Parts: sequence; structure tokens; C-alpha cells
Amino acid sequence: MKKIYSVLALALLCASCSKDDVSQIIDPIVELTYPQKAIATDPKVLSDINGVKVYNGGYGSSMVQDPTDKSIFYLLTDRGPNIDGTESDSKVFASPTFAPQIGKFRLKDNTLTLESVIELKNKDGVKLNGLPNPEGKGGSGEKALGVDGKDLGKSEDGIDSEGLARAADGSWWVSDEYGPHIVHFDVSGKEIERINPWSTGKKLPLVFAKRRPNRGMEGLTLTPDGKTLVGIMQFPLYNPSKDAIKNSLAIRIVTLDIASGTTKQYVYMMERTDLQAVSEIAAVSNSTFIVLERDGEYATEATRSTVFKRIYKIDLSGATDISDANNTANGKLFDGKTVEELKDAATLAKYNIKPVNKTLVADLMTDIKELYPHDKAEGLAVINPSLIAVCNDDDFGVTGKGFYESKILPYIKTVDKNSIYFVKLKDPLK
Repeated sequence: MKKIYSVLALALLCASCSKDDVSQIIDPIVELTYPQKAIATDPKVLSDINGVKVYNGGYGSSMVQDPTDKSIFYLLTDRGPNIDGTESDSKVFASPTFAPQIGKFRLKDNTLTLESVIELKNKDGVKLNGLPNPEGKGGSGEKALGVDGKDLGKSEDGIDSEGLARAADGSWWVSDEYGPHIVHFDVSGKEIERINPWSTGKKLPLVFAKRRPNRGMEGLTLTPDGKTLVGIMQFPLYNPSKDAIKNSLAIRIVTLDIASGTTKQYVYMMERTDLQAVSEIAAVSNSTFIVLERDGEYATEATRSTVFKRIYKIDLSGATDISDANNTANGKLFDGKTVEELKDAATLAKYNIKPVNKTLVADLMTDIKELYPHDKAEGLAVINPSLIAVCNDDDFGVTGKGFYESKILPYIKTVDKNSIYFVKLKDPLK
């Protein structure tokens, strides 16, 4: 018979160990040993732009652990390798035909090995791409340029994939930053259904089309009962405009009953107005979730105390549903103002709007053994009530504005790579 240790027994066994002796975390439920950090093996080179290598990394916008084989993690890419252009709201794409994809990684010791890839496809089986959508089909006003400066145009098959959930039948749900869209894919990555503010049948509330460009539906999860999708926006909607919501802290969460298409909306209050801000949401129960909130800064020993990358537990029960029964473009109004214009908790309270309850459960700057060196903590998974996993988006190893540069992490002086950090919680999730 295999010997199974309780968390308490492990703590007693290690009571005399030094901090450096405890380099791994054992999950007594599945008898799997998790390292404190696992790094993806060297990715292949997609292209070389003026001597700068663009890697087929990019995995880490979202993450799902396999429900049966706990050593398997599925990691999602976004729209593909790109950097900011010199024109307003422009992006320079290194590989315009890149198909957003789900990578299947196996964890062994402290290494993540890519075993297979699922490329996302439309209903006809044609590969999706990362180009901006046309107006009226999810257009965000962004302009896609090639490295030669030529306009790459728009595409209805464009998706900026950011959130990932896996259904019990092995199919996938993906949310994005354009429409925003929520797209259902079969096990092979072929589109089954697309849900957005203008779709027929099931649809997202019209107000979500007010998302800030490149700050759409960053997080997506599925409740444990498999009945409800829960999406969270990255930033307050530009509702009614960018200027009108300056300094707003109010971010929207939407829940969608998969069977009926019924939606509800709730307010999540971010901590500071200068954050990027919410990167992910992961289910704990049918009503409780953890949320990853962050800035876009790199940490060094000198900046460790000011860099913000934190994980909060939230509870939807008791929060006010702010849905608009008439599904108008600006959503439900309060004395003529949008929820985003109310801006802070005190003003929301005047209108009897209760945001989701929020409790800090982890701080990446203090709760992992080594300094967290990445700017983009983006994927989140609940391993068990005492252990969570966080992965980073490595941006395909590139950065820059107008011209490509290698994305070097200031603290460790190496090109950014996809990694998963396993964070033991001080207080178990309930």
C-alpha cells in the first residue's frame, strides 16, 4: 500500500528543516510532487527579425490543469508575437499567420515539456489568426502592421485569446480581448459556437463592447458543476468614454448560464487605478473564485516592495447584480451615470451596489521563495485548497516599440520564458 501523508504530518516531518531544505511541495491527495517553479523547455524559433529571435513560446495567457492526469497543464497563447507600433493603437506582428493555440505541457521535476499543440480553428476548420476584427464584428480600433510597415488589414477569424476553461467532455471555452468573444471549441480546437454582444441566440450584454482596446475579457473560468461560465474584464470599460471613467476602479464580471444563455453582472473593485489590472479568474466553488490582479512592472530587489502582483479570493453571493434588463449599449444607469462613472466603493454604496467580497490570499512578491521576475503573471489554477499555480506570458521572448528587441528579465538577465510557480497558501481556500 502506498503511504499517503497529510499536510500536518508533512509539516511535522519538516519542522527541523531549514527553509532551503524544503524545495518541493507534495500534494497528498494525488501523491504528486510539485516544484516551487517549473520552466518550459526551449521553444522553437518562429522567426528572426534583424537578429532578434521570436520564439514559439507565448504560452501562459491562461492555464488549465488536466482533471485526471495532474502532471498535465494546458497553456494558452494570445494572438501571437507582436509589439507596439509607433502609430496610435497599432501593433507590429512578427508572424501574421500565427494561429492562437493551446499547448499541452507535462510537468516532470522542475521542467515543462510541450507534448502537443491544438491550433484554434473556425467552424470550417480554417485556422484562426490574431489580427484585429472588422468594425461591427469585434473591432477594437487597433491597427495591425507587418514588420515591413504594411497594413495587414482586419479578419473576422482574428482572436486575441486570453481566458481558457475546459469542459467535462474535453471541449474548450476561450475568451478574448477583441469583441469580446467567448468561443466554444471542440477537443480538436474547431469552433462550435461564438458568443459576443451581437451574436444571435446566446449573447454577452451589449455594454461589454465598450471594453478598452487590448483590455477585454482577460479571465474566464467554468464553475465546478459545469453549468456556468464566469468571465472578468481586465480593466474598467470605456463606458461611456475613456475620459468619463478616468480613475474608475469598477471592473465587470459576467456570468453566463451555458444551457439558457442567461447572464448576470457584478462589480469587482481593483486596488489602484494604475494597474493593468486583472489577468485571470479561477473557480474554487460555484460561487467563490480567485482573481489575479497585477501591474505591468518587473521586480528587482530594489523594487520588490512596490511591484504589485496579488491574488484575491472573491465571493459572488451577496454581490449586487447590475444587469440591464433592457440590454442597452451603456448598461444600467444610476442617475444617468454608468457603473464605471460611479468609480469607487463609496459612490457605489450610495446606489446600494455591493461589489463582490474580496480577500487577499497570496502576494507573489512575498509568498514565493525566490523573487518573481516576470512582468506578466497571467494564468491561474487551483491545485488543491492549499496550493495554487501561476504562469506567466513571456510575449514570445520579444518586446519593443516600433522595432523588435529581446525581452530580457532585468533581475535574472535572461530572455523571458514560460514558467509555472506553485504557491502554497498560508490559509486554505474554503
